[in-house]
Amino acid sequence: PCRLFHGYNRLLTSQIISYYELIHQYEKELPEYFNFASDVLDEWSQLEKEGRKPANAAFWWVNEEGEEVKWSFEELGFLSRKAANVLSEACGLQRGDRVIAVLPRVPEWWLLNVACMRTGIVLIPGTSQLTAKDILYRLQASKAKCIITSDTLAPAVESVLPDCQFLQSKLIVGKGSRDGWLNLKELL
Repeated sequence: PCRLFHGYNRLLTSQIISYYELIHQYEKELPEYFNFASDVLDEWSQLEKEGRKPANAAFWWVNEEGEEVKWSFEELGFLSRKAANVLSEACGLQRGDRVIAVLPRVPEWWLLNVACMRTGIVLIPGTSQLTAKDILYRLQASKAKCIITSDTLAPAVESVLPDCQFLQSKLIVGKGSRDGWLNLKELL
């Protein structure tokens, strides 16, 4: 009584229930603490170093112009530790602090995500289409201590700074420098 439906076998209700029961029979071992950066990324990096896992790209980014950024697991781990140091030391952030990242999807966006996971800093992502009013609302509601943005969005952030009493540091991702801003590329 199983018939093909658009080329796929159709499961009977009894099969679905038994599969569901099968999945839930096993004890799930959940770690007390889990950190993607150290428990997955660093582990895979170590397996590659020991030759127990073939070297593959952990991150591969290509933009519209064909520029590529390709990082191995070891490189991504190394760079994320450096970015974590920037967040902890230069920006003065600690575990549980909030940071807002208003960036286009550039490699640094993913690097900062992993760095925040590594340190326990809470990353609040924002699209690069946010207006100054949107940014102000997010900064006030989250009580973020740091904002990370591009050089093109920095003026929108600067326009709302007087109303952001919790903001302690501003980190810019770009080639240029800006007064009152830390530059991620220079700090890395």
